[in-house]
Amino acid sequence: MAAIAFHGAFVAAMAAPATAVHRSAYNARMENPIDPVRTYLTDLQDRICAAIEAADGGARFHEDAWTKDPATSPIRGGGRTRVLRDGAVFEQAGIGFSDVSGSRLPPSASASRPELAGASWRAVGVSLVFHPRNPYLPTTHANVRHFRAERDGETVAWWFGGGFDLTPFYPFDEDVRDWHRTARELCEPFGGEERYAAHKKWCDEYFFLRHRDETRGVGGLFFDDLHDDFERDFAYLRAVGDGFLDAYLPIVERRKAATYGEREREFQLYRRGRYVEFNLVYDRGTLFGLQSGGRAESILMSLPPRVRWEYGFQPEAGSDEARLAEYLKPRDWLAELP
Repeated sequence: MAAIAFHGAFVAAMAAPATAVHRSAYNARMENPIDPVRTYLTDLQDRICAAIEAADGGARFHEDAWTKDPATSPIRGGGRTRVLRDGAVFEQAGIGFSDVSGSRLPPSASASRPELAGASWRAVGVSLVFHPRNPYLPTTHANVRHFRAERDGETVAWWFGGGFDLTPFYPFDEDVRDWHRTARELCEPFGGEERYAAHKKWCDEYFFLRHRDETRGVGGLFFDDLHDDFERDFAYLRAVGDGFLDAYLPIVERRKAATYGEREREFQLYRRGRYVEFNLVYDRGTLFGLQSGGRAESILMSLPPRVRWEYGFQPEAGSDEARLAEYLKPRDWLAELP
C-alpha cells in the first residue's frame, strides 16, 4: 500500500482484508523474534537509499526521525522518513521505516477479528514511492511489512505483507516485460508460477481505479496476511524487498536520460493525478492512517510534488499518450511480451 513510515506497517496490516488468523501453539515471540525482521528492514532502507542516490547522481536523502508521544498518542514507537527532492533523476523519492506498537488494537481493527480484541500489537515496515522527473521513467511503489499481536505473552496472530508495482506514463514493452520477469523469478522458490500468478492478480485487483475503469499502472506483486511458515514467509518478504532494486534500476538506467518536451511533461503531470486519486480514494492504508490520526506528513509523502487535472482530457487518437490505455488493464505480460 502507499502509506509511508508509521502507516507503512501498522495501517497496511490492519487495513488488510480479514482472512484467516494464524494461531500458534508455541510462543512465537521467542521462537520467531521480530528483531531479525526489523534489522532486515532498516538495512533494506539503507541499501535502497544508497542505490537511488547513486542512480540520481546528485541529490541525497534527508532523514526525518520521529517518535510517537505516548502522552498524546495510544501508539508507541517511531521511525525514520527519508526524502530526496529535486534530483537530476528523481523529482521526489520518499522511503520510510517504522516500528510501532500499542497495548490494544483499535475497535475498527478488532471488529473484523474478534479473537484479537484486547491484544497488544507491534508492526514494522518499509514503504516507498519514487516520482521521477523524466516522463519516460515510471513512478514506482513498494513496501514490505510484518505485524504481530500478543495476549498473555503468547503470539495470537502474525503475518507478512508487501509487494511492488510500476506506473508508467509512456510505457515500453521491454520495461514491462523485464519488470514482470524479475517478479516471476523471485517467486520461483516460493511456488513458482502459481505464486506469481496469484500475487500478480492480487496486485491488478488492488491497484484498480474503479471510477476510471483502469489499473494504476502495469502492476507487479501484492500480498497480505501471509502466515503459513514464518521462516519461508520471511524469506519471501526478503526476496520481494531485494527484488525491487533488481526490477527498477535497469529501467532507471534505460530511461533517465531520454529526451522529452513540454507535451510529455504536461501529460506526466496529468497522469500523476490518477495516482493521487487512487491514494486518496481507495488506498486502505492512506485512508485508515488519516482517519486514525497518524503522521500526516509521512502518510502523504507518497503523493507527487507536482500534479495537474484537466477536465475532459482526451489524448489525440493514435498518439503515444493514447497508447497508454492499452497498458491500464490486467494482462498476461510475460505471455504477450516474450
